[in-house]
Order: sequence, then C-alpha cells, then structure tokens
Amino acid sequence: MGAVLTLAAFLGLCLVLSVAELQRFEHPAKADGSLSVLVVGDWGRRGTYNQSKVGRQMGIKGEELDIDFVISTGDNFYDDGLTGVHDPAFDDSFVNIYTAPSLQKQWYAVLGNHDYRGDVLAQLSPILTKRDSRWLCLRSYILNAEIAEFFFVDTTPFQDKYFEKPEDHTYDWRDVLPREDYLSNLLKDVDEALRESTAKWKIVVGHHTIRSAGHHGNTVELVEKLLPTLEANNVDLYVNGHDHCLQHISSLHSPLQFLTSGGGSKAWRGDVDWWNPKEMKFYYDGQGFMILQLTPSEIEVIFYDIFGSVKHKWSVSKLLNAAS
Repeated sequence: MGAVLTLAAFLGLCLVLSVAELQRFEHPAKADGSLSVLVVGDWGRRGTYNQSKVGRQMGIKGEELDIDFVISTGDNFYDDGLTGVHDPAFDDSFVNIYTAPSLQKQWYAVLGNHDYRGDVLAQLSPILTKRDSRWLCLRSYILNAEIAEFFFVDTTPFQDKYFEKPEDHTYDWRDVLPREDYLSNLLKDVDEALRESTAKWKIVVGHHTIRSAGHHGNTVELVEKLLPTLEANNVDLYVNGHDHCLQHISSLHSPLQFLTSGGGSKAWRGDVDWWNPKEMKFYYDGQGFMILQLTPSEIEVIFYDIFGSVKHKWSVSKLLNAAS
C-alpha cells in the first residue's frame, strides 16, 4: 500500500480504494463537465518511423482541442520493452518526443506484448514517474473522469501464443503466474467494477484487438473471455492498439464500438481483411492518433493522420436522463 500511495503522491492524483482489486485513480473533467482525451498506441521507436511527426501533430491537435490527458494503448517501447528503470529509451522514445505544451498532461498507459519482452516492473515503477511526472503505467486499473470511467485491462496474458509459442522472445511473466489465477481474478475484478460503475460512459482500454480487419485480426481469447463481460455491462467503447492502423468497427448486436489507435509510429503493413461493410466504419492503414471528446450526452471520435487531417469522425448521443 505504501508504494501505491507513493505513486499517487508523485502524480498528484487522488487514489481511492475500490471495492474490487483494481486500483482507482481520479482525473477531473473540465468545469463545463466535458472531457477531451488523446489516444495513441504502438509508438516507442526513438522518434523513427515518423514517431516524431505523429507526436508533432498530437501536440497541435492537443492544443486546439484542449486535451485533458493522454491514453497510451501499449507497445510503449520497441522492440523489447525497457531494460530497467534507467533505460535511456524512456527519454529517447517518450520524454524527448512528446515535448509540446499540450502533451504535458497526465499519460495513462497499458502494457503491450512488446513491453512484456523487457523488464515489465520497470515500466510499472514509480521511479519512471520521478523521471517524468506525466507517466503512469499499471497492468490493470480504473480511471474515474467524472462523466466517464476508463477501465484499463492487461490483455497480453490472455494470448496463448506468448506462452505456448514464444518463438525467440522472452516474456517477463513476473506477477502473472500462475496464469489461470491471474486471468480469473482479472476478469472477476473487471466485471465487478463495470457492474458497479454509474458513469455515463464506460470505456475499456486494452492493447490487443477484439475486432480488427488489420494484420493481427481478432484476438480469439479476448472474444471468448473479455467481450461477453463488456457486452453484458453496456460498455460503450473498447479502445486498443496492437494493429498499427486507425480503425473503427461497430457491432450489429450491441452499442459497443471497437476503436483501434495503433498508428503512433511504424505502420503501412498493407494486409487488410476487409470487414462486413455494415460494421466496418473506417480503416486507415497508416500513422496517426485519435481524440475522444466527451460530454454528458455525447461522445465524438476523431481520427487524425500524420498531417493532422481528419480521416474519420463519428459520434453517439445519450439522453441526459437515461440510466447509466
């Protein structure tokens, strides 16, 4: 508990105990009750593969839309995570890249599969927060932003292939094994937290895709184990990275929207499995990022490319007096 309180002190955030095991943080909305959130994923390449150019546009649009915080959907440091808390890649890929005034806001990050190939505990360490106070990365946690709650889920341990066929990669599974217990507890905690949430908007953030027309496609394990929980608890958005693209897929049998923001650096894979056009709202096989603009009655989703051009815009409304 002491470590958690120390982390909260570094961040200047309010950490409150949740009924479930997931740690809970709070981030205030604007005075008018609105919220603007920038989402980027799959970025940490020391500025290469146009990471710096994407970061520059993030700064411009972040200022224009007055973002409140940034969400990272994982694969924060390529190719193999961080080597430790003093790894210069933290500066080279994060501190010295996202230098725009508008990006000097709190960053909330999840781990990706590439992050698990390094020292996972380094990314989770409060020592990184001492190096840059913007940084917060935990495995799974809840962010209460008044009109919305964001549920960050550690998706890498769900995938069988990282355990059964790791190829030449070594994964840092400290605090994850035994895997079955870890996943069972995580799913229980997420389900409980979602059921108890009274937020107007429920948004789940993970690294891996659930639905995707991109290179990695659907993540079967998440479709089987996590998706039913999201649908049962009326989650509005599932936000992810992993596929290096920008993407929006809807669901024909629930309000849930699948949003991929994984274009923070290397992209243009060129292999697209085109989706049912009734569900496939948008696919861009290139670099960029996403901004969510929320009010108590509406969410607007905007995807931007590396030039700051709008590639896709979509919105959904809820009645102010509707049940949460």
